[in-house]
Amino acid sequence: MQYNFSNFKAELKKIEGFLGKEYMGLNVGRASPSVLDGVTVESYGARAPLKNVASITTEDPKTLRISPWDKNQIKEVEKAIASSNLGLSVSVDEVGIRVIFPQLTTETRAKLTRVLKEKLEEARITVRRERERIWEDVQKKEKEGKITEDEKFRAKDDLQKIIDEVNKNLEAIFSRKEKEVMG
Repeated sequence: MQYNFSNFKAELKKIEGFLGKEYMGLNVGRASPSVLDGVTVESYGARAPLKNVASITTEDPKTLRISPWDKNQIKEVEKAIASSNLGLSVSVDEVGIRVIFPQLTTETRAKLTRVLKEKLEEARITVRRERERIWEDVQKKEKEGKITEDEKFRAKDDLQKIIDEVNKNLEAIFSRKEKEVMG
C-alpha cells in the first residue's frame, strides 16, 4: 500500500496561495486595491473591511479612488487608512478619498525585499512543519504494520520530491515579487 499524499499536497497548495496573497498585500509603489485588504473601518459601531463599506477603483498607476457608499463614513475611512501604517498618502475631496502610492526609494525597496524574504521564510517553516507531520505519520504506519519498510523509504523519497517542488514554487513566487519591487 502506497502512502497517500493528496491531503499533504492540498496543504502545500494552501501555503503557496498564502504566500502569494501576502505578497499581493504589500505596497510595491503601484496602486493595487489588494494593498487595502487588511484595512478595517469603524462602521456603525462595528469594524468592517474597507471593501465592505466603499468601492475601490484604480485611477492611475499611483492612485486609488475610494468612494464610501455612505458619505458620512469618509472621515472614518481616511482615519483607518492613515492608521494602517501602509505608508500611503491620503487626500479627501468632494467625491471620496484618493490614496496615493509614493515612489519607492532605494531604502524602501531594500526594506520591502527584507519583508519578502521574511514571508518566504515563514512559508518554508510551515512547509517543514507539514513535512515533519507527514514523516511522523509514515513512521507510525510502518510501526503499526500498515506499510512495509520499503514503502516507508519510497514514501520518504516521494515526500522529498514534493518538498523540493514546493520550495522551487515558493522561490519562484518570491523572485517574481522581488523583480516587481526592484523595478
